[in-house]
Amino acid sequence: MNILFSVPYLGRILASLLGILVFQKLTKSLSAALLAGSLILALWTGQSLSSMRGIAFGRLFSLDTLFLVLVVAGVIWLSSLMSEAGMMKDLVASLRSRLSPKNIFAVLPAIVGLLPMPAGALFSAPLLDDADGGKALTQMQKTRINYWFRHVWEFWWPLYPGVLLAVDLSGLPIWKLACLMMPLFFAASGAGYCFLLRKLPHGTHGQAGRGQPGTAQTGGEQGKAFFPLVLPTATVIAVYGLLLAAVPALGHINKYLPMVIGIACGIAVLQAMRPAPASVWKKVLSSRRTLSLVVIVVLARIYGAFIEAKLPGGSLLMENLRAELDAFGIPVLLLIVIIPFVSGLTTGITVGYIGASFPLVLSLAGPDTGGLFAAIALGYSCGFIGMMMSPIHVCLIVTNEYYKTNLFESLAGIARPALFLFACAAIYSFGWSFFP
Repeated sequence: MNILFSVPYLGRILASLLGILVFQKLTKSLSAALLAGSLILALWTGQSLSSMRGIAFGRLFSLDTLFLVLVVAGVIWLSSLMSEAGMMKDLVASLRSRLSPKNIFAVLPAIVGLLPMPAGALFSAPLLDDADGGKALTQMQKTRINYWFRHVWEFWWPLYPGVLLAVDLSGLPIWKLACLMMPLFFAASGAGYCFLLRKLPHGTHGQAGRGQPGTAQTGGEQGKAFFPLVLPTATVIAVYGLLLAAVPALGHINKYLPMVIGIACGIAVLQAMRPAPASVWKKVLSSRRTLSLVVIVVLARIYGAFIEAKLPGGSLLMENLRAELDAFGIPVLLLIVIIPFVSGLTTGITVGYIGASFPLVLSLAGPDTGGLFAAIALGYSCGFIGMMMSPIHVCLIVTNEYYKTNLFESLAGIARPALFLFACAAIYSFGWSFFP
């Protein structure tokens, strides 16, 4: 037993994440896998049964979890109502007149990615299904494409909480941080194209959306129809942004509350545009898929609670991890790589790895501007890669659940664009290190 508890905290964390992948492959149940990973982490970090119960229940009944559940359920309801109204197919048909068969698969999740909602990949997954009317892509291909391109904006888009937190911690104006990170946005987009889109077969659209109600047949008519088709989604973005700017107190009540209000407004706009009868509402609200995904998201949150919880000695898990890495005598440059990566891997969210790693990353940056920019670019990118490779990332979880694909195989396909992005970030940050 003493040997087990002498394993470094990094090894224990990685073992719990590996447990999630293994259990999901063995049981075919993501819920069971997340539960198993949480138990491995909690028991191996010394939590007692009573403390485990307190940590799990504290997260389960928290205001954050309540509003996150409302966001996830709202996303599913909005996307389902849009699909029932034929708007998903109409949107795909409208974009078809503007985009090549390959590019449409990148653009659809990217458009949804402008909206920084948890589990937003669940909104774009049905769009990819509609775009692949000819069923030329495998479920795994759609999983990887949907997951990757949903997140390319997270380097600079100012509506993302992680970007705002990076601005706050670094002290940089938001425009300066956005300009600094913009090349990495292009690197991430290029990585997705090279490794996920380039080898797709030509002519993959099939016949999705053709002849659907409200779908125009000519290019000009389709062009006019595009903006009304994205109006419900645009409403969510606009309301969310306006509430953050005009009524910041709402965000102080709960960070998810402005998003909940935005989604409700988006649903109201959709109902005004294409009213759904009571039978459709009943079908959407009683969907078993909503309950299944809510349970999975809550279990992922409980895993996160054990990452954030105090250990029996009173210290935090991430504090112990940082101390271990420092004690190992790891060079500063590797610390800037490893700590954000592990933080992203264990939290599965941008705010998590920025909050956990940036105070240390910024303290390790040199006093000159170039050193600061290099540390931000490299640390942010490594955290992003860790987040994208995390088996508890909510977008990955819901995308796998939607397409009924395997977590391990999904992550294996993401590894190559992630490595390409890391190489670009390393070269880019190295260039900044010469800037005075």
